[in-house]
Amino acid sequence: MAKSILLVKTSSLGDVIHALPAVSDARSMAADVRVDWAVEEPFAAVPRLHAGVTAVIPVAIRRWRRALWRGRTYGEIAACVRHLREQPYDAVVDAQGLFKSALIALAVRGTRYGLDIRSSREPLAWFYDRTFAVSWELHAVERNRLLLAQALGYEVPAGCAYGISAAPRRFDWLAAGAYAVLLHATSGNYKLWDEPNWVALGDAFNSSGVSCVLPWGSGRERARSERIAEKLRAAAVPPLLSLDDLAGLFAGAKAVVGVDTGLAHLAAALGAPTVGVYCGTNPAATGIYGCGRSVNLGGIGRAPTPAQVITAAEKLAS
Repeated sequence: MAKSILLVKTSSLGDVIHALPAVSDARSMAADVRVDWAVEEPFAAVPRLHAGVTAVIPVAIRRWRRALWRGRTYGEIAACVRHLREQPYDAVVDAQGLFKSALIALAVRGTRYGLDIRSSREPLAWFYDRTFAVSWELHAVERNRLLLAQALGYEVPAGCAYGISAAPRRFDWLAAGAYAVLLHATSGNYKLWDEPNWVALGDAFNSSGVSCVLPWGSGRERARSERIAEKLRAAAVPPLLSLDDLAGLFAGAKAVVGVDTGLAHLAAALGAPTVGVYCGTNPAATGIYGCGRSVNLGGIGRAPTPAQVITAAEKLAS
């Protein structure tokens, strides 16, 4: 088995979290293997939570695309390429399967592995030294695990371990006592759960002595958090939180309820009791997976009712 690995999984947040168990697998096969990770800079905090990741190499492709007219952008790109080339690897595994991640893998010194033409979203086989077939019918977590196992030559072990942890944190804006985190925001409107449903859920938590926290990531999301919080007896709209802050918040929560968003996957991977609410996507493909204190509800065109979510949250938190 290779002694040094660079895993290329850059984005999005949920995709990065789905790759964590593959690192746990590799480290369980060889405790001395070095696993480095190339990831988009906004998500670098996630692989840093995994004790099996030796070094994190941030890239900024999303930001660079928006600033190609700036001279300093090309300086940053050149510096990143130099960083990628500093450390030779026995294996460079592109688990993203996109042109941008293939370019990153191409810049690294080492044998490159990736998905074959039927297993990736873009035809990239010529970027790699070896490619592998990975079924689209598998959950995203299992796709990552199988790709890394085939590249490194081991069988996927039983069980699923995300390998991350965080210590609970208290914040000045957070009232004492038990709290639930309501992750109402997501990247597409078709994934949203109606605001009256969040109010009903928050009322149920408040009635049992649990306050609610409604994080946000944009001005529009903050306004939505404030509208929901105004209708609840005990609710807090926090300042903008970093991923590290959110990890600490999730770690101390009595329950986390979230729509199809990477933050819900992070909460579940950290071991928080988590209910995934699916309204416009299929949780069988990319839902919360392999986390003992979690459950997915709903699906495409089948949004769960507040009563179903409340029952599931109470059961997980008990």
